Amino acid sequence: MERLILLRHGKAERDSESGQDFDRKLTGRGRRESAEMAQTLADLGLVPDLVLVSPAVRTRETWEACAPAFPGAQARWEPELYHAEERVVRRAAEAAGEISRNVMVVGHNPGLQELTIRLLAEGGAPPALRAKAHGAFPTAAAAVFLFDAVGRPAYDGLFFPRG
Repeated sequence: MERLILLRHGKAERDSESGQDFDRKLTGRGRRESAEMAQTLADLGLVPDLVLVSPAVRTRETWEACAPAFPGAQARWEPELYHAEERVVRRAAEAAGEISRNVMVVGHNPGLQELTIRLLAEGGAPPALRAKAHGAFPTAAAAVFLFDAVGRPAYDGLFFPRG
């Protein structure tokens, strides 16, 4: 894997009709901010080859909003990404990175935020940047990392929705 893009799902409704967290849908704002974030990433050339998506409704809808900006990307639903801890997200991304150069994960907090903070620390990012990621990783936020030949991360971008 050369690049990893971590994308938190868009703003979701507070409750689902079923009462299950898994079934929560995106709000209009969530769809809009997800599509805008994907377009921002695409405009910067930060385009995934493979996208790993949590199977929750809100993450699948986030990917649906993003997909037009990444027409060549292949998406895969990954059940273990639903509310996954940081290490699970990383393991899934690294496995995908064995076959794809540019991997995106569409998932949930706190796992994505915790992985962002860890990768920033491993890559020697400045304390102010680590503090920014620690302070907030809102819905539709994205963190981008490059990886060298031995798998060391380097910060490549931290993007928050315009709101």
